[in-house]
Amino acid sequence: MEFGPYLLLACLEGAVLAAVLALMASGLSLVFGVMRVVNVAHGEFYMLGAVMAWVVTSVLGGGAVINFVAALILAPLIVGALAVLADVTILKRLSYDPERTIVATIGLLYIIQQLALMGYGPEARPVAPPFNSRIALPWVEWGEGGIGLYFPWGLSTTSYKLFVIVAAVVLLAALRLFMTRSRAGLIMRATQADGEMATAFGIPVERVYALVFGAGAALAALAGVLIVPIQQAHYLMGGDALLLSFIVVIIGGLGSLAGTVVAAVLIGMSDGIISVFFTPTLAKIIATLLVALVLVFRPQGLFGVRER
Repeated sequence: MEFGPYLLLACLEGAVLAAVLALMASGLSLVFGVMRVVNVAHGEFYMLGAVMAWVVTSVLGGGAVINFVAALILAPLIVGALAVLADVTILKRLSYDPERTIVATIGLLYIIQQLALMGYGPEARPVAPPFNSRIALPWVEWGEGGIGLYFPWGLSTTSYKLFVIVAAVVLLAALRLFMTRSRAGLIMRATQADGEMATAFGIPVERVYALVFGAGAALAALAGVLIVPIQQAHYLMGGDALLLSFIVVIIGGLGSLAGTVVAAVLIGMSDGIISVFFTPTLAKIIATLLVALVLVFRPQGLFGVRER
């Protein structure tokens, strides 16, 4: 297979990573944008989503499609409820102080991780995809007779990977509409702009914080459910995902959902291409260097607004 088809294959793998990363990083960006809380335990909510998907699909006795749809609904709801509980019992008691909440979420990270190890075990476990048909991809080449269409051997993807990309686009569009067109989104943006003024107008800011923290965790769990048929569920899978999410949020701009999506596409595509042609380690090194350059030359991120 020539270079062109290899590049197309790498771009597809990068698009899957970008889709999942955009969902997860959007949750992290939403929490920071509204609450000004850096949630270090965000990767563990992603891991919990994958683990809960395995639990739900193992317990239910239906077909692969029914089991996966149930996991897609139940896992984010359960993880979101756990996050709301963590917010009420931990973060609220710390008055959402930025420094103390970082330490608290680090502790929450280790608690969730060790509970998952004790209850779920150290093994990586798969979840069957609802559908997984292999789709051959065409390639266009200029030959003696003009433009020709052929199907190189090995140039293919699966229907489930295409579903992940489409599902992420739909969910991110729905999140955008929710934040800009709904009354709840308006309340969240008002709280983000000025919490004290929102309180003066009768908005229950602490309740908004709890719901936002739960929604951010639910988005991470949703990303975990989508990725687990491709990558097996493991109690340590949240670490790399958290690192990439922080990279995406820093590059895109803290609190900027649009910047988060753009940065996720940039990091996901570059990670996919570099991992295929070189090594995944090199992809992580380049992403880290890119973060350093952004912090030096544009600290507020590509789409962030500099504070006055």
